[in-house]
Amino acid sequence: MLVCGDLFDSNSQPKRSVERAAAELGRLAQRHIPAVVIPGTHDCYDAGSIYRVFNLAELSGATDPDMVNVLTDTKTSVQFANLSVTVRARIFATKRGSESPLIALGVKDAVAAGDRKWQVGMVHGSIAVPGRFDGDDVSFTDDEIAQTGLDYLALGHWHSFREGKAGKTVWAYSGAPEPVALDQDGAGQVLLVNLDEHNGKRTVSVEPRAVGRTRFHRMEVDAATVGSQADLESKLRELADPDLVLDARLVGVRSDELDLNVEELEKQLAGAFLRIRVRDVSIVALGDVPPAPPDSIQGALMRSFQARIIESETSGDSERAAELTEALRISLLLLDDPQRVTLA
Repeated sequence: MLVCGDLFDSNSQPKRSVERAAAELGRLAQRHIPAVVIPGTHDCYDAGSIYRVFNLAELSGATDPDMVNVLTDTKTSVQFANLSVTVRARIFATKRGSESPLIALGVKDAVAAGDRKWQVGMVHGSIAVPGRFDGDDVSFTDDEIAQTGLDYLALGHWHSFREGKAGKTVWAYSGAPEPVALDQDGAGQVLLVNLDEHNGKRTVSVEPRAVGRTRFHRMEVDAATVGSQADLESKLRELADPDLVLDARLVGVRSDELDLNVEELEKQLAGAFLRIRVRDVSIVALGDVPPAPPDSIQGALMRSFQARIIESETSGDSERAAELTEALRISLLLLDDPQRVTLA
């Protein structure tokens, strides 16, 4: 099992949390499943690193300490002879890498010397994407991945699942095992990576396995369909799930008779969800609009729409007339308060 950094959210953790994590690694060791952990950017390998303070192998209780491995700036690789696998990593002693972590992994030298083991790399950082991830704490490029000679590169740092191939090297981010933000639609998974060799040809396949329970859901509710706060509560309660984080927005034009208190509504629904947020960005319908001066924008708009509405009604196209009437109403609302353009 490979843990590509940020096993801990920071280097400041109570001992009981470290002991709990180490005990889980010990459970793997009891089943003869070795684990390799590397520091990340949250639990970086600086002077106060949690991996310098605590020995995970000792805390795990594993009878064979080689079953629990932490790669550092001095221990850069570990070999599993029974699996014919070598796992390598480049770890920096600070949060920010001074250069690409893929430099000097030693893979090509090993292969040139006749080493036929599977070569697996571990890195916590970002593939450089101009304008997005090129300035991250630790970054590297597709070309650098391709030049490593690795069979597989296990990546950490991005919270959503991603996979790809650079040259002959397959790479993948497993993402976080539980999503922690609304935009992490690819989180909640681990990866099962299969290394297979047949007739001298090596193949690497990556299979996501769902493990996370937390789900996020964004939804919009048309205010025109809501008659009361109790009505909205009933609509949202239909989605009740203790593992669901719900982000609901009330949009559109609401009746001026609708009395809504979103804070009260959130309290009423709090026990039905892992977390719920309700936002009201709807706008109140205007009442009767007095005639506007003919030389004004509002007057010109009303004349144009009214002529088209009358034409639709005369031709018997009531559906089109209703659409134009609604469009006129919304247009007048926007003219009444230009700030509503953003809300719409």
